[in-house]
Amino acid sequence: MPIVLDRRSFMASAAAIGAAGMFGAGPALADTSPETTSARFADFVAGDCVAPQYIAEGLLRTEGFSDFSYVPVGDEATAAALLADDRADFGLDFASAVVVAVDKGVPLKALCGVHVGCWELFAHEGINSVLDLKGKSVGIGPTLGTDPQLYVTAMATYVGLDPARDINWVISDTTPMQLFAEHKIDAVLAVALEVQALRAQKLGHVVVSSISDRPWSQYFCCMLVARTDYIERYPIATKRVLRAILKGADACVSDPDLIARQLVDEGRADNYEYAARMIAEIPYASWRELDPEDSLRFFSLRLHEAGVVKSNPNDIVANATDWRFLNEVKRELKQ
Repeated sequence: MPIVLDRRSFMASAAAIGAAGMFGAGPALADTSPETTSARFADFVAGDCVAPQYIAEGLLRTEGFSDFSYVPVGDEATAAALLADDRADFGLDFASAVVVAVDKGVPLKALCGVHVGCWELFAHEGINSVLDLKGKSVGIGPTLGTDPQLYVTAMATYVGLDPARDINWVISDTTPMQLFAEHKIDAVLAVALEVQALRAQKLGHVVVSSISDRPWSQYFCCMLVARTDYIERYPIATKRVLRAILKGADACVSDPDLIARQLVDEGRADNYEYAARMIAEIPYASWRELDPEDSLRFFSLRLHEAGVVKSNPNDIVANATDWRFLNEVKRELKQ
């Protein structure tokens, strides 16, 4: 009997086959079988820059997984918050959020950087640098400690501002994007598809771009993290998850149009043109080039200076990382 695939299954399978063919499926077959076939992923719902996680579904099946689920982040501030509550095993989150979670004692570790370049700081007239944020309002979402607030805090500290005193943080159930469009806030950290929407609507102007502006273009925004107990109990499965996601990142480089179409078909993006530009612009190959430890150290220093974290930055880096899987996968994918 012929097998009939729906559109989603077809796209997931196509992405898996394409990525496996281009970047090598051999190591997955050569490894010992994973200790578990289950994995839970924090889900930001919108397509956004974490596309490698979403398109890894087919790749995860080739890695031996049959039971994986996506847990909506919802009103939580970060993906790391789901890992803290043991509601997810893996997540892609900002490096700044990883630093804060480890400082709070959350049992997780960063496994690799996935990409740079997913965010841009937009502002209205009169703001042309991060220093100009002094006395201005920045939207951060429904609660304190969101990814945008942590990231802008790091930016402010880097240029000598005191983010607690110098910036007016606007907490609202209304999205920061809507508040910015209505001129109710002065600046917003737009991420991925939001960047494309603001550009298309000609709302505000870009103050800082993590695609091109140093030092931000040299540090990972999004990193793959996992619960420490999952890593310790299932090291082979952990490596396979990491490999699937990094192959997903490579697929974003090799065929951004296909990946954009999949995001739209799965309801993770509404606008194909926005999604295609987003995938094409974000440097998904940066996981091969940049040192993820540098990113965690950088954000640990900035957030320590801001008083957001109390731990010594060197201790955070030592306690928050496990690069052995990344190093193995890098060697494999060079073959």
